[in-house]
Amino acid sequence: MTELFGGFPREFYDAYREAASWQPGYESRRDLYNLYQLLNHLNMFGGSYLTSVKRILSFYVEN
Repeated sequence: MTELFGGFPREFYDAYREAASWQPGYESRRDLYNLYQLLNHLNMFGGSYLTSVKRILSFYVEN
């Protein structure tokens, strides 16, 4: 979720990767994990999150 709304400074991610390496496929899993948060935001705050939800869903439907 740290990358969902703009992210943290690059130094944060560099230190995170040094402490716990990311496994292959991280980018695909990141979007899937963020989908839950985006659906919550869509439900609570309205349609401004719909485009992001559709983008992630279309990736999984097409693949």
